[in-house]
Amino acid sequence: MTDINRYALMLEALSELKTEVIPGGGPQTQLAPSLPSLSEVLSDFGPMPHEALFLGVASDGLPVLLNLHDPVPGPILIPADPGSGKSAFLQLIAAAVGKMHQPGNVQFAVITNHPDEWNSLGNISNCVGVFKIGSQGAADLILSLASWAHANRTIQQSVLLMIDGLDSMMGHNADILQNLRWLFLRGPARRAWPFISLNTQRVNDVLPWLDLFHTRIFGKINNPKTICMLDAEKGSPDSLDAGVQFTLRERDHWLRFWLPALAE
Repeated sequence: MTDINRYALMLEALSELKTEVIPGGGPQTQLAPSLPSLSEVLSDFGPMPHEALFLGVASDGLPVLLNLHDPVPGPILIPADPGSGKSAFLQLIAAAVGKMHQPGNVQFAVITNHPDEWNSLGNISNCVGVFKIGSQGAADLILSLASWAHANRTIQQSVLLMIDGLDSMMGHNADILQNLRWLFLRGPARRAWPFISLNTQRVNDVLPWLDLFHTRIFGKINNPKTICMLDAEKGSPDSLDAGVQFTLRERDHWLRFWLPALAE
């Protein structure tokens, strides 16, 4: 059996889990099969294009990739309910960068309310740094990255700016927010790629920013009004498995994918 078929069958089994009713008792959820680790998945897929950023495994068992040399997708917004895997998704991307790319080709920087969650990933050589939202370090990072991107017309290196909580960034001063907006508008064309998570319970706090994101990768979202506001009705994010499954729109259809396990 090929690796692609093996993963496709595993993901199909996950998506078809049902709740069983035990005679004489209540409902009992079947145990989900364990997803393969990131290292195992990347090893099985083999060499990928050097410009490819790994995002996950599609339901057909194929890798979901972003071309870092094609700015068309623009900045990436990751909206999901609390506890639906936004941080885990960003951490998976960062871990894949460390396994697939040399620091001279791809680096990443993180701004988060919980820097301690990134302790292990912050030590890999591709990591520029992990900064707390609202700190001077986070402000300096945004200014430095905007300056680097302004000047970057020929450098082939890509830098991922991961912000775990767009809603929490709204307290920054006007200069920082202006530079952040510029990175959203122009960054991918200069190899500065924003990956920005959004707590959907605070979507109203960032309404003026939503139009900057043409590419949105949705995690689990339960509120129908929020789903409509984010133009995700056809993606059915309310039916995703929280923490491990995401969906994105590709032209006229929706692509669902899974996150491999970070633990080896």
